[in-house]
Amino acid sequence: MITSQLFVILISAFSAFLITFLLSPIFINFLIKYKFSKNLRENDSTWQVAKIFNSLHNKKKWTPTMWWVLIWGVILFVVIFSRGLSYFWYIESSLLDRWEVYLPLFTLIFMWFLGAIDDYLNIIQSKHKWLHHNPKMFFTLFFALIWALWFYFKLWYTWIYIPFIGDVDIWFFYIPLFIILITWTAHSVNITDWLDWLASWLLISAFFAFWILAYFKWLYSLSIFCAVIVWTLAAFLWFNIPPAKFYMGDTGSLALWATLWVIWMMIDSVFALPIIGWVFVFEIISVIIQLTSKKFRNGKKVFKIAPFHHHLEACGWTESQIVMRFWIIWAFLSFIGILVGLMNV
Repeated sequence: MITSQLFVILISAFSAFLITFLLSPIFINFLIKYKFSKNLRENDSTWQVAKIFNSLHNKKKWTPTMWWVLIWGVILFVVIFSRGLSYFWYIESSLLDRWEVYLPLFTLIFMWFLGAIDDYLNIIQSKHKWLHHNPKMFFTLFFALIWALWFYFKLWYTWIYIPFIGDVDIWFFYIPLFIILITWTAHSVNITDWLDWLASWLLISAFFAFWILAYFKWLYSLSIFCAVIVWTLAAFLWFNIPPAKFYMGDTGSLALWATLWVIWMMIDSVFALPIIGWVFVFEIISVIIQLTSKKFRNGKKVFKIAPFHHHLEACGWTESQIVMRFWIIWAFLSFIGILVGLMNV
């Protein structure tokens, strides 16, 4: 059983990497030819001219985006391929596992479409180049509500694991907790996606950690799904050594983070992901602090620019300094997060 599952993990992960690696150069040329390029924002979240941001990232204007369209197709292909593989070899399960993969796969598809709309507007619009915050938040909230009800009434999730205490039944409060956590952090990867390598490498680390946790919690199909995402992102990094040749855009960042949170709820590691995903959590907190300060302190800022990694840039840190130092902290906290997640195995 374990040997069979390890074989599926290896073949699925290798297939995902190889296909992405071979198709990426072709897809980059396609994005460049048809001008699917990244625009700089003209306004920040308070509709003021984002002068600091543009001064820091003007060189990245017109970098191809929507790379995640390719990855979305690769993941779907590998999922279908794994099903076919299960018919020809003695393999007890594939990626098309109703109890383990349907939820994160549907999340990936749904949020992919929402992110694709945002990226498309970024490409074709000339003034307000992003989907307005209200529609994005509404659809994210709607998605979180549907999934929270599904987890509670269909899957009977009513508990969370608290380290050193054990499983705690929170009853109906599981629904608002689910909604708040996903809605609050759904866009955190997107705001971290302006430094070369940063968001993608942190996502690899997060999905790798959950690959390990899912495997040791006997969720083999889910662990394979995480492995596929890890290796598609690895191919992305191969072609995205600074200066970046393309960006994943909302198409990828929004879908990946929402998927990560659904997996997090499925494996009951409430306290593991905030540790493993500390950068994304801290980034979104810095934005909330900045907006709150500007609203209630007559426009006064806490940071020169939010999120925090842009503040560090404005203070004189280079991209490589920020990325490498975040990686060092991330590696240490990821190890702790995995240990916390394994406490309820």
